[in-house]
Amino acid sequence: MLTSQASARLALMGLPDQVAAERALSELRCGRPVLMTGEEDSLVLPVDGMSDERLVAFRRLCAPQLPRLAVTARRARALGIPAAGTISLPVKDSDTAADILSLAADAQVRRNLEATPASAAAGAAIELAKLAQRLPALLIAQASAAAAGCDPPLVSVAAGAVAPFREALAALTVASEAHVPLQGGLATRFVVFRDGVGGTATAVIVGTPDFSRPVPVRMHSACLTGDVFGSRRCDCGDQLRLALARLDEAGGGIILYLRQEGRGLGLANKMRAYRLQDQGLDTLDANAALGFDDDERDYGMAVRMLELIGCKQVMLLTNNPAKLEGLAQAGISVCGRIALHGPINADNRRYLTAKATRAGHKLDHLLTVLGEDEQADDDGAS
Repeated sequence: MLTSQASARLALMGLPDQVAAERALSELRCGRPVLMTGEEDSLVLPVDGMSDERLVAFRRLCAPQLPRLAVTARRARALGIPAAGTISLPVKDSDTAADILSLAADAQVRRNLEATPASAAAGAAIELAKLAQRLPALLIAQASAAAAGCDPPLVSVAAGAVAPFREALAALTVASEAHVPLQGGLATRFVVFRDGVGGTATAVIVGTPDFSRPVPVRMHSACLTGDVFGSRRCDCGDQLRLALARLDEAGGGIILYLRQEGRGLGLANKMRAYRLQDQGLDTLDANAALGFDDDERDYGMAVRMLELIGCKQVMLLTNNPAKLEGLAQAGISVCGRIALHGPINADNRRYLTAKATRAGHKLDHLLTVLGEDEQADDDGAS
């Protein structure tokens, strides 16, 4: 039986494994090393943002062990290495921080790569790195005696605690709400939710939707470049504005504004993907080259937001069938889909084509344009 002090501590601090995972997440966000415990205790360090000074310090901390680079199977295959799970790659003593980052994220790497399967600790660390919106690539080495004597002590987390922690992030509370009139006289109510690590998501309730009937809902991944600055590389901002107009016409609805920039990569990694696209890769291949899946988003938070609002039936405003499947599998009744076709321009056309032809997005207006272009090419050649 727990003592009153232990009960009070649990109430204040939470479960030990979850607290350890939260602290490890914070350390990785700051680019500091973490101790992953399990069958083999391992030191891990994110490589993006790593300075040469921090690299030297990490090598000293690992000595006499030599750190290796842990990357995902997607990154391995992008490098031409067959892999079904996390692997590790050798790192030379002469490698600088920039050399290691190149090995983790460049489209092409010209060096001999001897891959070996990585430990479960490496896989768990990569999942934490993704949650921290770091590159899914970390230096890793077996924990040394020096690591035990660090001052301040290294944050440690059990490898097996990461998966339950990720699931627990969907636990939300309502932080605050207020009425916010938008341009054109559109009446909305913003409801801000907070997750277990202080992150926020927002539901924008347009008008007065009838929750006894299927409610028009747009699950919108935040896109700073498109939503705020009007980037022509994507159709995100266009879809957001179209959704607001459609919900107004329907007499009410909901936009779930989710912090999932770049299909879950985060803003910094989205910019890395853009650079790879500028070098010739499409949006899916760029994600893979960085070690990410085609889509890293998790819609558990969206489901919990709808539940807290009291919305159980939706008509989803999307071109992505995977969103319908994700909500339906989580227990939300999806009664239909409403397309959101934004304008096509010279800068987003390649991006939209990849989504339509490789990711299964329903972009019939784009396929029509592509068909017209092919017909024009045929006419010009005849």
